[in-house]
Amino acid sequence: MDLFEKFKNMGPLGKYNREAFGYFMFPKLEGELGPRMSFMGKDMLVWSINNYLGLGNHPEVRKADAEAAEKWGLAYPMGARMMSGHTKYHEELERELADYEKKEAAYLLNYGYQGMVSIIESLVSRRDVIVYDSEAHACIIDGCRLHFGKRFVYPHNDMVNLDKELERATKITDQTGGGILVITEGVYGMSGDLGNLRDIVALKEKYNFRLLVDDAHGFGTMGKTGAGTSEHLGVMDEVDVYFGTFAKSMAGIGGFVASKNEVIEFLRYNLRSQIFAKSLPMPMVIGALKRLELIRTHPELKNNLWKIVNALQEGLRNNGFNIGKTESPVTPVILEGGIPEATQITYDLRENYGIFCSIVTYPVVPKGVILLRLIPTSNHSIDDVNYTIKAFSEVKHKLDAGEYSKEMIDAQKIM
Repeated sequence: MDLFEKFKNMGPLGKYNREAFGYFMFPKLEGELGPRMSFMGKDMLVWSINNYLGLGNHPEVRKADAEAAEKWGLAYPMGARMMSGHTKYHEELERELADYEKKEAAYLLNYGYQGMVSIIESLVSRRDVIVYDSEAHACIIDGCRLHFGKRFVYPHNDMVNLDKELERATKITDQTGGGILVITEGVYGMSGDLGNLRDIVALKEKYNFRLLVDDAHGFGTMGKTGAGTSEHLGVMDEVDVYFGTFAKSMAGIGGFVASKNEVIEFLRYNLRSQIFAKSLPMPMVIGALKRLELIRTHPELKNNLWKIVNALQEGLRNNGFNIGKTESPVTPVILEGGIPEATQITYDLRENYGIFCSIVTYPVVPKGVILLRLIPTSNHSIDDVNYTIKAFSEVKHKLDAGEYSKEMIDAQKIM
């Protein structure tokens, strides 16, 4: 068979490409980054941007980004860190991040996704065993796929099952002489609930393992100072390897890993995604320094975020919406229906209410479930919250009354 023959089957999402491209998938939001943007020429109230603290358009951030781009350009430094892409500013940012996370050292990553894949691949050998949460992000799953040893998955936040998997893993490592790596997330990006870090850490009294936490959505939003979910839950010292991304609260590109000196030194020389890739460009590094400074010195950014989060989540609950077990800014609204209903809801929200949010259906969530994911930011207003709750209430009434057609919206009507 020709290699390209299989591309006729586009997969569970791609099979809707003809009807969905440009509207339901790969939509183009335009205009200044913020709660109000433009979509297909219409003004939208946007709940889909991971700009939690509003730093994407913060004047000091824009100024720092522009000055760094003017001074250094987007190319400098050229080459990978190990060869020719290393600067004192990269080191400064690493020191600041390590101090913020109360770790001995940190190392910059030019992309979060590839960084996490490479971290996992570097930390484990054939003799080691990985145990990870069933709802782990795709970057964690892809990292685990590179592992040549055993890997076990436990149902989401199920500590009884994790205990059993750790017992299985221990029997294997007793024979191989290897170690155990447990991987969880701090904040789960779809459901908004937290990884059960306290109970995972408590299992260290029974088993010998190291803990890696992907805190992409928790960094900057959770904890007294915004240092993340481990700070929020009081287990910073017990997290062995902490991963954060710049793509959420920092409104940028890149990420970092923080741990003990010997761990970071090892990763520095073994992270293939960094050794064989261009260094993070200087404007991104200088911009990240400014972003981190603002997060650390302006607690009102996080306070404003949580003011909106609390108003939105309390308002949704009080109006009978199921928002699951979220304990973070991620706000899922869970409805019943399939892909036809999801397309109608999306169309109605955008065309008649001017609301743009992410809508998730099978296979990302189980069949019969529609998940509307809202991402509040510190730049949203209480008026935005009230308007959205009113609109959602009307949409839910239509859904419950069966007013949405069971047929997929005709592509010509949308485009």
